[in-house]
Amino acid sequence: MKVLKFGGTSVGSVESILSLKKIVEGENDDVIVVVSALGGITDKLIATSKLALGGDESYKAEFEFMQKRHYEMVDAIIDDEEKKSGLLHTIDRLFEELKSIYYGVYLIHDLSPKIQAAIVSYGERLSSHIVATLVNGAKRYNSLDFIKTIKKHGKNVLDSEVTADAVKETFRNRTQKSVVPGFISTDRNTGEITNLGRGGSDYTASIIAAALDAEVLEIWTDVDGFMTADPKVIHTAYTINELSYVEAMELCNFGAKVVYPPTIYPVCVKNIPIKVKNTFNPYSAGTTILSHVENDSKPIKGISSIKGTTLITVAGLSMVGVIGVNRRIFTALAENGISVFMVSQASSENSTSIGVRDVDAEEAVAVLNNEFSKEIRTGAMFPMHAESGLATVAIVGENMKHTPGVAGKLFGTLGRSGISVISCAQGASETNISFVVDGKSLYKALNVIHDSFFLSEYKVLNLFICGVGTVGGNLIGQIKSQYTELMEKQRLKLNVVGIASSHKAIFDHNGIDLDNYQALLKESAESDTQKLKNEIISMNTFNSVFVDCTASADVAALYQELLEHNVSVVAANKVAASGDYDSYLKLKETALRRGVKFLYETNVGAGLPILGTIKDLCNSGDKILKIEAVLSGTLNFIFNEISADVPFSETVRRAKEEGYSEPDPRIDLSGKDVIRKLVILTREAGYKVEQEDVEKNLFIPSGFFNGTVEEFWKNLPTLDAGFEKKREELQNEGKRWRFVAKMNHGKTSVSLEAVGQQHPFYMLEGSNNVVLLTTERYHEYPMQIKGYGAGAGVTAAGVFANIMSIANI
Repeated sequence: MKVLKFGGTSVGSVESILSLKKIVEGENDDVIVVVSALGGITDKLIATSKLALGGDESYKAEFEFMQKRHYEMVDAIIDDEEKKSGLLHTIDRLFEELKSIYYGVYLIHDLSPKIQAAIVSYGERLSSHIVATLVNGAKRYNSLDFIKTIKKHGKNVLDSEVTADAVKETFRNRTQKSVVPGFISTDRNTGEITNLGRGGSDYTASIIAAALDAEVLEIWTDVDGFMTADPKVIHTAYTINELSYVEAMELCNFGAKVVYPPTIYPVCVKNIPIKVKNTFNPYSAGTTILSHVENDSKPIKGISSIKGTTLITVAGLSMVGVIGVNRRIFTALAENGISVFMVSQASSENSTSIGVRDVDAEEAVAVLNNEFSKEIRTGAMFPMHAESGLATVAIVGENMKHTPGVAGKLFGTLGRSGISVISCAQGASETNISFVVDGKSLYKALNVIHDSFFLSEYKVLNLFICGVGTVGGNLIGQIKSQYTELMEKQRLKLNVVGIASSHKAIFDHNGIDLDNYQALLKESAESDTQKLKNEIISMNTFNSVFVDCTASADVAALYQELLEHNVSVVAANKVAASGDYDSYLKLKETALRRGVKFLYETNVGAGLPILGTIKDLCNSGDKILKIEAVLSGTLNFIFNEISADVPFSETVRRAKEEGYSEPDPRIDLSGKDVIRKLVILTREAGYKVEQEDVEKNLFIPSGFFNGTVEEFWKNLPTLDAGFEKKREELQNEGKRWRFVAKMNHGKTSVSLEAVGQQHPFYMLEGSNNVVLLTTERYHEYPMQIKGYGAGAGVTAAGVFANIMSIANI
């Protein structure tokens, strides 16, 4: 025998109630079907009673709305005219009773708990008659006859023993299909109508299942089961196949509204499994709740949260070592009907923090200030301190007790994401770690925990890409082409949530369509660096990475604040790493302190692993003594192209046309780019250096760097003859020009040098770069790193590699 409970959404529409009929009639075993009121009706019953209490005649319109909704439901689902007539007669009678009660409330302006309980009972009484008529061969049983409560501490609580006996007697000779209204009950002594609390239909079903030793209790709702997290917040959340009773209870107590918490206990005692199923997707496996889950390796099963948390701190020196303070706290709150869902106490015993819902906060503070008024007056205790606008998060899983380091990983993950934990609590059973954060951080906290503990199917990086020129455009194309493969092979999802050009920007939490980003940018509002920074910070996404594919000093100026907000930075832009030394050092220290990344491998050598190699050498204890390098792909291209047939000015023009040089080639010819790269290399090698410290031996007269770009191009051919004469001399000597950057024990210089055929720089082709590293270990034979060192494609690939390193792939 099975017990099937259908919630308000499962009987709330024509579609869902017909699905219920199909599910129930498809069962071969005996079933007892417990139903809630039609979706939204219980709230409507309560709201209408308050209107009547206030003497507001609009209660009549609300009553008629409920009446009409039930009539329309019956008309839509019951085809048999005889059955329909009998059902409508019953519904008419119940609504007449309800109408009289509302009218009485309206007249005498009284709404006692007894009357309110009677009013809300009509939701389930009506729906159960409808379902019993709809399901072929079904018989309705009245819960008021066998679900019994008793008054304790002013509340109606289940009388378990009397109810169990009454259930057994009622269903001794049951039919194959039985229908029962959930939620409602009667007082054992007075016979007055009571109820089991909101969500009580689940509880009704559990009570019946336990009393009759059912094979299984099925809870039919509008979701596929318990999810690893709230899917409205975490789009990658998925259904948990199996949970233990303990895990389900913990998740329910912390905001997972799939099952009413008291439901679990009666069936748990009898070891009856609970299945949570979706009325709208009946073929989904759902979630099974049982005593023990086999072959369960995950340390946590799910994440649950409670918004609208207020943390009240009870503090004072008189609390230390005094027995009974906590008893007074919880007794005072309980006597005033205030529920506490989290407690955290300092080991020094001078403070206790309790979590309550925002709606109870003001009353809770007043109650506790009153309870400890004497101690507050004498200064032995402080007035209650309440902090609202918070959220409580709980991670749940019985395997946490067998997995060392879960708490460390949890708080480390939160810390790296810039999320401060205000208070935390963990029971000795180690099945739940609860903590309180600022409510604004809830979305980020849930996502980063879900991602970190591999509850997500994919690890997610949320990317903000600034700059859509040659490098940025290539990077977006590479991300797009690799997107599917990374998801399939690496379980990595690169979610581009922001793209900015020089004057426009688009943002989307769920990810931007990379096939259409250019059109979206064109249609977007005007933006600037300040708006860009504010939007990134306000989005507060988890695992955020800012990718700078510009050469802008204004964009580089954003790095510090982004790192402070736990946004990693990947920069193709050389401004920050080669700028003021103290600012550069602060960026690196901030990234280390905040647990995020500041990466700029492509600043030198495009996609070549130069900076990473230097870092590895230094971290392993080696010392960089000397660096010799050809670092400008542009200048290398120019001096490889120059010949008797191709004069100097023409090689410069070719470099620009083929995309090797900056739009203004004077930036390359001045050596500024090489100087920046040398400064970065020297700093990474452990030396303090500014750009002004570099000795500059340039090969073009300084006058060429003044005036406009047009004037420069006009005057450039005047240098051709001089360059050709020197080139011929070098050719006769078997030498070539190379623009060489050098660092020797911290002293730096750049100059145009002639190298012979035996020199490692001689055979450097095209726009390739080469770096020679002389270290304490690589002393006699320097380490050589050589390869393609320019071009948008390889630079974008280097940026992509930095992004992947943040994902630890």
